[in-house]
Amino acid sequence: MGKDVIIACDFAGKQACLDFLDKFTGRKPFVKIGMELFYAEGPQMVRELKARGHKIFLDLKLHDIPNTVEKAMAVLSKLEVDMCNVHAAGTAAMMEAAIRGLTRPDGTRPLLIAVTQLTSTSQERMERDLLIAQPLEEVVSHYAKTACNAGLDGVVCSPLEASQVKTACGAAFLTVTPGVRFADGESGDQVRITTPEGAKALGSDYIVVGRPITDAPDPVAAYERCLKEFTD
Repeated sequence: MGKDVIIACDFAGKQACLDFLDKFTGRKPFVKIGMELFYAEGPQMVRELKARGHKIFLDLKLHDIPNTVEKAMAVLSKLEVDMCNVHAAGTAAMMEAAIRGLTRPDGTRPLLIAVTQLTSTSQERMERDLLIAQPLEEVVSHYAKTACNAGLDGVVCSPLEASQVKTACGAAFLTVTPGVRFADGESGDQVRITTPEGAKALGSDYIVVGRPITDAPDPVAAYERCLKEFTD
């Protein structure tokens, strides 16, 4: 499986997203639809971007009791997205239910990954707010192993943790990593970050990049730069 850049299309509405994607005349980038856009426009946004030829990571981070997640995933599976996710903190039972819901009658399903710890979370915040005292890296690895044992395809983690996830779960276990910024860019509200080149060296399979591309003066050039630094 080749490495790829996923553009986080965190727009407030359909037209802003389509106007942005219309700039990409040479290729159809892999895109992420998150809560903001999905809650604004609903499933039709997914259908429209699929019809335009984009691969889609539907980033809704489900986290609920197993029965609820299973039923929700059965609905999302019908949208033919390429990747979706849950919170690993929902436990193995919830993740196993998510797979059951995602799996179609013919046995196919989208890739399913689990969020370990958000890239905005630091050791201090985790201890203070979540009462988790173990080292952050240990927590991420444990969540990843739980997801792997539950049958998931990979995790969302910081690129700084991709290598240890691969060590814990095997080379085929996917690492999808936000927290990527250009060396000459702003870090924003994320604290566990690196560059596209750094993410490549650390073992990320996919990097999810939003503002460094969507807010760039030339988004296509920023995307091409990101792709080159991550995949060459």
